[in-house]
Amino acid sequence: QVDLVESGGGLVRPGGSLRLTCEASGRTLSSYTMGWFRQTPEKEREFVAAIEWSAKITEYGDSVKGRFTLSRVIDSRNNAKNTAYPEMNSLEPQDTAVYYCEAHHPAWAGAPVATSSHEYEYWGPGAQVTVST
Repeated sequence: QVDLVESGGGLVRPGGSLRLTCEASGRTLSSYTMGWFRQTPEKEREFVAAIEWSAKITEYGDSVKGRFTLSRVIDSRNNAKNTAYPEMNSLEPQDTAVYYCEAHHPAWAGAPVATSSHEYEYWGPGAQVTVST
């Protein structure tokens, strides 16, 4: 079992920046793909970014490419920090959503980075990000 908790959300003006964090408890996530997704009441959960276990491969959703950067913390001694966090820059009102940290264990080494929330086994309660004047 893995528990994930997001933090760092809030209200930011258009053009501003935010960094979200994700803390984990339970089993180690060192071999898991870490993904971030977002959702609004009007839309299905949307892929934001994901990074595979070694941090060598990162994928981004089209709507955030060039603005968001996903980084991975690899710390074998502290599983709570062994997740991934997005640096979100040049935020736009369309980025307003609840952001979810999710974890997925690939079926085999070298599997493509999962970009669908349906592939992820664990997720947190979400963090609200609001971009508004």
